[in-house]
Amino acid sequence: MEELVSIKKTLSAAIMAALGFATVQSASAEEITIATVNNADMITMQELAPEWEKKTGHKIDWVVLEENVLRQRTTTDIATGGGSFDIMFIGAYETPIWGAKGWLTPLDDFADDKDYDLEDVFPLVRNGLSAKGSLYALPLYSETSFTFYRKDLFKKAGIKAPTDQITYTEFAQMAAKLHDPDNGVYGTCQRGKAGWGENMAFVGTVANAFGARWFDEDWNPQLDSPEWQAAVNYYVDLMKKSGPPGASANGHNENRALFKDGKCATWVDATSAAGDVRNPATSKVADTTDFFKAPMQATNKGTGWFWSWALAIPKSSKKVDTAKEFLKWATSKEYFAKVGETKGWVAVPSGTRKSVEEDAQRLKAAPFAKTIVDAILSVDPADPTLLKVPYTGVQFVAIPEFQGIGNYVGQQVAAALAGTSSVEDALEKSQTFAKRTMEKAGYMKK
Repeated sequence: MEELVSIKKTLSAAIMAALGFATVQSASAEEITIATVNNADMITMQELAPEWEKKTGHKIDWVVLEENVLRQRTTTDIATGGGSFDIMFIGAYETPIWGAKGWLTPLDDFADDKDYDLEDVFPLVRNGLSAKGSLYALPLYSETSFTFYRKDLFKKAGIKAPTDQITYTEFAQMAAKLHDPDNGVYGTCQRGKAGWGENMAFVGTVANAFGARWFDEDWNPQLDSPEWQAAVNYYVDLMKKSGPPGASANGHNENRALFKDGKCATWVDATSAAGDVRNPATSKVADTTDFFKAPMQATNKGTGWFWSWALAIPKSSKKVDTAKEFLKWATSKEYFAKVGETKGWVAVPSGTRKSVEEDAQRLKAAPFAKTIVDAILSVDPADPTLLKVPYTGVQFVAIPEFQGIGNYVGQQVAAALAGTSSVEDALEKSQTFAKRTMEKAGYMKK
């Protein structure tokens, strides 16, 4: 009997010890909430993240949002200190502004982490995610814009693929010749969905090409200028003649899907989409797609945008150490290699790390990788327009007020594209709104 009691006590102690160990493990594990956009590279990250969860014991609550909604939610949360998210996917517009306001956790300690190797990240990208000498976000991928085109359709139409930068006038002529809606192919697919980071990302670069600028050197809005009129009239005319129906509802993801499905002959958009479009596992036109520079017009300045999608930690997060642990994993050399091994090296997030872009496996799978890097590094956000301006940023203006202005102008341009407003009315309303906003913010005298 005593022996039985002893065995029971031993088992009980073992069980308690096991429970105690489990309690310790549970106490050290945390759940972090990540707000992300529903782009292909972020979806891949969600698919691979269980590996990090298993390794660390931590859990992730993913909040996956459409791009415009993500920006609205994260902006509201961080400005109010809401604390809803431990990590946010933000970009080269928000990061320096929010960092300078003290809304983000500095990530300067990553510079001392030899395993992470921050120096491997292109300087242009690091600088774009910094403010006041501190780094505030770690990049997943970076991009400029260029033209996707169908080699087979160009050959069929007798169009020679450009080797130099063409004009938007020439581009429109190409699109018109390629437009074949009876056979389900549209001459071009361009962003129409309203938003400063949606339709205005493309329209803003068209405006740059036509010699327009958002503000003059004294911060006076220029949205009613002849250059803006010419650019937006061109855009609306191009889409009405050679675009798909309902284009005002199409953003980046919608156009990417149309292009991959063989519905578009041309598309001027993010270089980061190249891997997805050229991936046979995800695209019907992988073998027939190639690229050339985004068109110019009066100037070649600001014709290709600059952007990074990056991970940042709000100051309101109570789980900074765990969040940093995830950031290190999700933007490391090892993570990029994991994507290459599981999804193919053509699908690796582009434009961020020098070592990745020079990897032999990457170059074999994506021979266009060097073209993308060269295009990104050629962008100068400090010199984005034909005439002088007081701001930096190619497809955006790096001031807090731009988000509201850009969204409003995007709505007016979308209305013009949908035919519910004229271009003249759209730009007149945009000018009035921008002027009122800038006067209120103290940039210009009333």
